[in-house]
Amino acid sequence: MEPTEGTETFQVSGRAYDTFMGRYSQRLAPVFADAARVAAGDRVLDVGCGPGALTGHLVDRLGASAVTSIDPTPPFVAACAARFPTVDVRLARAEEIPFADDTFDGALAQLVLHFVRDPERAAAEMARVVRPGGTVAACVWDFSDGMEMLRHFWDAAVDVVPSAPDEARVLRFGGPGEITDLLLGVGLDEVVETTLTVDSAYSDFDELWSGFLEGIGPAGSFCVSLSDEQREEVRAGMFRRLGEPGGPFSLLATARCATGRTPPAPTAMIVVRRPFAVADRADVVRHTGATDRHASSNRKRAVPCRAPARPTRRPSRGCGGPSASSTSTR
Repeated sequence: MEPTEGTETFQVSGRAYDTFMGRYSQRLAPVFADAARVAAGDRVLDVGCGPGALTGHLVDRLGASAVTSIDPTPPFVAACAARFPTVDVRLARAEEIPFADDTFDGALAQLVLHFVRDPERAAAEMARVVRPGGTVAACVWDFSDGMEMLRHFWDAAVDVVPSAPDEARVLRFGGPGEITDLLLGVGLDEVVETTLTVDSAYSDFDELWSGFLEGIGPAGSFCVSLSDEQREEVRAGMFRRLGEPGGPFSLLATARCATGRTPPAPTAMIVVRRPFAVADRADVVRHTGATDRHASSNRKRAVPCRAPARPTRRPSRGCGGPSASSTSTR
């Protein structure tokens, strides 16, 4: 499979990814799973699994047999499969999920939507493979302010190279309402948006900076593309923005998250029509729960009453009334 557009900068080992972004995604995974209401007994698909941050948490929560993972990046598929050999891990794109309709109870995409070629198709595919009433969920970093590591880097980079491709400016889905609109657009119900915040600790600034030198993602790729002089200027600028830490420090990372439910299956309504005569008193009584015997007695009493006959000289008896006079009065 050729690298999917947007994933070219992730053709790295799982270990390299872990030193840069994996340290955050591992902490994000349990919070994201909670937001998606993943519960024991669910069967869940991890869409864009990477080296397995979310997959690992889902295995701990649900068991390996309940977890399936896909990713379009061969090194990540290999890393995830090696870490979790009993999980079904497949090389596949989010836009072409290789499973039948209604296969899973939930489909989750953690830090993926920025890098899929066709987000609408990917969301529709996630909804397709989830059973009616199941959960579709996605989250991405809030690049504007919430992801401190990347925000400090891009601010320093733009100072050196004004045309730097700041992810907050060039990537979709980092702002309020964007994932919500995507999920609503594919017909999901009960869509809820929230933010998820985690942190990561560093022993010193060099540990942080070494992650960018792996060339991972848009930030790392841009970093290694700079000249040595430009890269050193960006490093110095980022160091200043962080307050020139001389020892351990931590950075926060906030993700935008939205969850939705697939619509319930249509309810079949069967209407049975049968003749129903109001005059049939026995039928009426049966529908109110009376016995057939009681219905029979009611039917005998319910005799139509004719209008009284006009009095004549001959004796006559009205319907259910007293005896008429033998002579009429005019």
